[in-house]
Amino acid sequence: QVQLVESGGGLVQAGGSLRLSCVASGRTPTKYVMGWFRQAPGKEREFVVGIDWSSGSARYADSVVDRFTISRDGAKNTVYLQMNSLKPEDTAVYYCTAANLGFIVTSPGHYDYWGQGTQVTVSS
Repeated sequence: QVQLVESGGGLVQAGGSLRLSCVASGRTPTKYVMGWFRQAPGKEREFVVGIDWSSGSARYADSVVDRFTISRDGAKNTVYLQMNSLKPEDTAVYYCTAANLGFIVTSPGHYDYWGQGTQVTVSS
């Protein structure tokens, strides 16, 4: 029903910034959540941030709050992740995700759709 394509990853020095984009296409449900997870080698897929599409309410992981900002553009069917003050610990593959939910959850198993992932590497 929903296809997600993310982009914007790359290599950046600690303290730098990147903006990730995720374009959604297909049949979008009336009520849904979009967000970002990340996964580093040898680690579990980790919740980063989610946003309720209709309300714009967002939930951030403690590790990224005050540094990352999620936003959406309804006209473009796109969600963005602005990442500032990046740290080496932020290095991971970042995945855009979506689910037919009325609230934000942090477990990846609840999400139905995933992008292909984009690599973010932060050097010190």
